[in-house]
Amino acid sequence: MSRTEFVLATAIILFVAFCMGWFANWLLNRFTRVAADDVAQLDRMSQELHEAEETRDQAITYLQQREAELTNQLAQTEAELRAAMDGLRDARHEAEEMRAYIERQKA
Repeated sequence: MSRTEFVLATAIILFVAFCMGWFANWLLNRFTRVAADDVAQLDRMSQELHEAEETRDQAITYLQQREAELTNQLAQTEAELRAAMDGLRDARHEAEEMRAYIERQKA
């Protein structure tokens, strides 16, 4: 094999290797490329997720405020109930005293 034939064979082998590398790169890019529709869908999904998180945060805040209001209202109602029960106990005691007084007056 002469020198010219060797250079020509090496050039052909390198050219074929280059073509195979280029084709492999093209194939890889073709299969791994992200479509514009997919990117748009991901953007839309991320926006919806962000909105859902904001809605969840607002709901949690509302529920915490409502729970605080109801707890306060329950405490007030219990205090009113205790006061009413104390008043009723005093009224019963007073009624018993009045009955006893009336019974003593009759006797």
